[in-house]
Amino acid sequence: METVIDPRTELITTARHFYQQGWMVGTAGNLSVLLSDRSFWITASGVSKGELSHSDFARVYPDGKIETAAPHFKPSAETGIHQLIYHLFPEAQACYHIHSIESNLVARFVVGDSLLLPPLEMLKGLGVWEENPSCTVPIFTNHLQVSQIVAEISDRFQINPPKIPALLIRDHGITVWASSWQTARNYIELIDYIFRYMLAVRQLGLEGDNNN
Repeated sequence: METVIDPRTELITTARHFYQQGWMVGTAGNLSVLLSDRSFWITASGVSKGELSHSDFARVYPDGKIETAAPHFKPSAETGIHQLIYHLFPEAQACYHIHSIESNLVARFVVGDSLLLPPLEMLKGLGVWEENPSCTVPIFTNHLQVSQIVAEISDRFQINPPKIPALLIRDHGITVWASSWQTARNYIELIDYIFRYMLAVRQLGLEGDNNN
């Protein structure tokens, strides 16, 4: 008989890994995974991502109902972004958001609303199988009210869906989504690699910084 693994176990492991990378320091960041009934588990607000337990999650249902292990627990402040991602991209089964230094620095490379990525081999891991691809990550303003960020993401993505499953919130962090929690973890690592490369190019003054 096949053992069913609680998806929260995988999120705990992933969050601890991201915490150790310096991507989810303090209580920053949020991870979610979709369930078969279209509800999803998401990390609770105000908890250390390096020390999560199974009770440190909220379950959010399609009708808006929320279940938590304790009355004082609340789902992540960015829950609305996860809800929107699962609505706009039905194939998405996991959504991860981290606060990395690299994602905040590269978002400052441009004043516009998109960041051009270098045509690295790593883009294949994000589903881009083109020779010398022109690929961008959309950038959104970090409004105090998350609902405003959600509205702006919805408005733009319904007209112009992103080429890769990722978005930047300026001075905030990177969000990715994927068809499995394993793939979402890979996407975070691939995006971070690309961002670190872009920073190194800037620091070394090399040619190939496509955002100049």
